[in-house]
Amino acid sequence: MSISAPKMTIKTHLPWPLRAMFLVLVIGLGGALAMWAYDLGRNFAGLNPNAGRDQVASLSDEVKKLSSERDKFSSTAMAAESQLNIERSAQTQLGNQIKTLEAENAKLKEDLSFFQSLLPTNIGAQGITIQRLKAEIVQPNQVHYQLLAMQGEKVPREFVGNLQLSITVLQGGKSVIINFPEQNATDLARYRLSFKYYQRVEGVVTLPEGAIIKAIQARVLDRGQMRAQQSVNL
Repeated sequence: MSISAPKMTIKTHLPWPLRAMFLVLVIGLGGALAMWAYDLGRNFAGLNPNAGRDQVASLSDEVKKLSSERDKFSSTAMAAESQLNIERSAQTQLGNQIKTLEAENAKLKEDLSFFQSLLPTNIGAQGITIQRLKAEIVQPNQVHYQLLAMQGEKVPREFVGNLQLSITVLQGGKSVIINFPEQNATDLARYRLSFKYYQRVEGVVTLPEGAIIKAIQARVLDRGQMRAQQSVNL
């Protein structure tokens, strides 16, 4: 060899199994560093799985608490609504009772006023009398009547008799008297009288179509004999 020949370097080569193990070690270390960096980044971003599970559990408990309170308030509201419905029903019933009592009170006041007007002229009176005959046309061919039959004896006995109504009408240009009850009538019971002191009588009679009602007369009959009468013009 001459002096001008190039220099040579001798390198030592590792066996391939050692090289493979070294490569695996480097890759594993890199993966571990990557996972550590990933977890660190998630912690900074608030994406820690454990923290998320804790937050979910906390929110779940809060939801259960709110659901329980909602159910409680719902039950209270339903109970209050039920109580309110009961009170409304009671108020309606009381209102109906008040109306009924007011109607009865008005009727009692009317009766009291009626009797008070009778007392001065009928104390000690004898026999049967008809007091305050009233009549009102409710339809062109119907008239509503009411009266009070009284017995003025100091020691009255049970009176049994009948009521007869005679209604004067204009029919076909002529004056006609129509008596109630009519012969062979089926409603004789409504005209029957039976009382010791007094009996209130009222009702509605229907006349033929076209009849114009002019007057009504009420009579109390005792075995066919007239004991009292009173008339009113319409």
